[in-house]
Amino acid sequence: MRDVVIVDAVRTPTGRFRGSLKDVRADHLGAIVLNALVARTGISVNEINDVVFGCVTQVGEQCGNVARTSVLSAGWPETIPGVSIDRKCGSGEAAVQLAAAQIAMGTFDVIAAGGVENMSRVPMGGNRDVHGETFGWRLRERFEMVSQGEAAERITDLWKLTRAELDAFSLESHRRAIQAIDEGRFDSQITSVDLDAWREKSDAAPSGVVLTKDETPRRDTTLERLSGLKTVFRPEGGRVTAGNSSQISDGAAALLLMSADKAKELGLKPRARIRMATVVGSDPTLMLTGPIGATRKILAKTGLTTADVDIFEVNEAFAPVPMVWMKELGVSHEKLNVNGGAVALGHPLGASGARIMTTMLNELERRGGTFAMQSICCAGGLGTATLLERLN
Repeated sequence: MRDVVIVDAVRTPTGRFRGSLKDVRADHLGAIVLNALVARTGISVNEINDVVFGCVTQVGEQCGNVARTSVLSAGWPETIPGVSIDRKCGSGEAAVQLAAAQIAMGTFDVIAAGGVENMSRVPMGGNRDVHGETFGWRLRERFEMVSQGEAAERITDLWKLTRAELDAFSLESHRRAIQAIDEGRFDSQITSVDLDAWREKSDAAPSGVVLTKDETPRRDTTLERLSGLKTVFRPEGGRVTAGNSSQISDGAAALLLMSADKAKELGLKPRARIRMATVVGSDPTLMLTGPIGATRKILAKTGLTTADVDIFEVNEAFAPVPMVWMKELGVSHEKLNVNGGAVALGHPLGASGARIMTTMLNELERRGGTFAMQSICCAGGLGTATLLERLN
């Protein structure tokens, strides 16, 4: 099997729900990050063999194989294929994993992989509303299929977390994200979005706006404000609120992957290699505990311990997900989501796995560390995980 390396990684700023990116289609966001990869690396687009994108709500504007429509919207040759995959919240990470596997086995040499989602334009769950019940009676006879929000409440119950702890974690996510933005930590990984160039055509006057920074972190967030929010999924006795859950948002991210030999041939300097990747199934009722098993599986397969890994990213779908993970793995918050997570930075579903990997890679380099690992919980009881090893 061939070594698979990451040559570059880029993302758009994350737009808040119905914010600056509300008039920019997901496939146009995809085109922006694809073109940014080519511009940043100088690679000929004809060297790219495939594009793999994660996208969860594949309906409406996102239903036409958004990887392929992103390729064509970017102006790339029609000979370059694309495939869109759905592993729920882990879709962007699964896209990278699929691409890495294809390169490792020699099917392709170079792939752009990532994800897109514009939740302002294509509502979450829109694909579930088209035809029939999501879960059939055979599945329901085996398992109680609850909402993700109720699953978050249940793991909060099981691990005895308090509302105050959830809110404090969420406030820290905002603090870290704002600090990262103010210190310019994200600047080199973000490609700007010229809204006039990419928004849907209309008679509206040009705005002159170019989005360059994430607009999701809330600078006015306080514990008092968070504690005053109503619970969403359990009106009585609940602890999960909009303030301690991930933000609905818009964005795209992509990574340029290739074999180590191909990078050498093209004269490109790899930034990291994908050391290990996995996905596991977990209790479909609790649904959100997959990152625990996925992390343990990677550690077991590599012989590493949590002490060997410099930083971790566990997607903040809900605050209790990384909090429970920390309790089970014995990892300090000092090593987890060090620049904030989805509570502050948003969770554009299909893009998040690639966005997290992009941010994690840059932070690993900033710290001069060796290993970084990410993990994401997914609807239906799944957990993805990927281990990166820095090369420069």
